[in-house]
Amino acid sequence: MDKIIYISQGYLPVDHIEHIKKACNAGCKNIQLRLKHTELPEWLATAYKAKELCDTFGAKLFINDAPQIAATVNAYGIHVGKEDMPLAKVKQDFKPFVTGATANTFEDIQRHAVHQPDYIGLGPLRFTETKQKLSPILGLEGYRSILQKMQLHGIQIPVFAIGGIGLEDIPGLMKAGVYGIAVSGLITRSAKAEKIVTQLQQLLHHEYTTT
Repeated sequence: MDKIIYISQGYLPVDHIEHIKKACNAGCKNIQLRLKHTELPEWLATAYKAKELCDTFGAKLFINDAPQIAATVNAYGIHVGKEDMPLAKVKQDFKPFVTGATANTFEDIQRHAVHQPDYIGLGPLRFTETKQKLSPILGLEGYRSILQKMQLHGIQIPVFAIGGIGLEDIPGLMKAGVYGIAVSGLITRSAKAEKIVTQLQQLLHHEYTTT
């Protein structure tokens, strides 16, 4: 799995599609459509458009908090947040899909690990405007602590850091033991998104010594 996940954002569904196109053009290969407070017909239509874009660019589409829509549009994966459908039910009812789950604490990860998600989105690193109900901020020390506990307990699930991440944060996060990062505004707001993705890839594939 590529080490970058782009999470869509925007005021309207059309904004999400424009931003997904921008991320795909920039070279992102994992795209998560995160569309909240939208009626089902528009949700579904937007998911179809996102799937078409991802197919065109050779990217993989993940759907946030809507397993049935993911199944309908034949997405690649499903991501469940802390207040979404339980991971156990998603794994049971939607077996072919790659699954990710949100965590904020080591205890969250322990609960998820029982159901073997393919990856964990752990965060937030710092404050971000992308989420309305933001979990407690972890900071770099929070990541170090949680990832060390995962290692001690033999939990080997790839962890993506999320939440207000900048280029300068990546060396520390990688040294802490994360697998990759999930970003939104860093790409959405960039006038040179392709350059940002190139820099991200270089940083994420650098050889770091885990702390």
